[in-house]
Amino acid sequence: MASWHKANNVTQVQFAEALGISQQTLQSYEVGRRRIPVSALPTVARTLSVSLDELFGEDKPASRAKRGPVPQWQQQIEAIAKLPKARQRFVTEMLQTVLAQR
Repeated sequence: MASWHKANNVTQVQFAEALGISQQTLQSYEVGRRRIPVSALPTVARTLSVSLDELFGEDKPASRAKRGPVPQWQQQIEAIAKLPKARQRFVTEMLQTVLAQR
């Protein structure tokens, strides 16, 4: 995430403010002490003016040979981002529990 905000000329302070978090929390995400909540990913992508695919290291949509509907996981992430913060935390905790069981 550090390289994304630097590459897009967004300071750490600006990026943290856009995400509604402290600069210290952002630093924790960047160095791997904390994991960024899934519900924050659409905001991260919007702030950096990139798609979720680009954020995850996928090809840019314009360079993809085949265009199709938005993947279901992307629709779900966008829907989560629209939920109230308490519901976002609940969904994040559920996802973390499921992923930890893999």
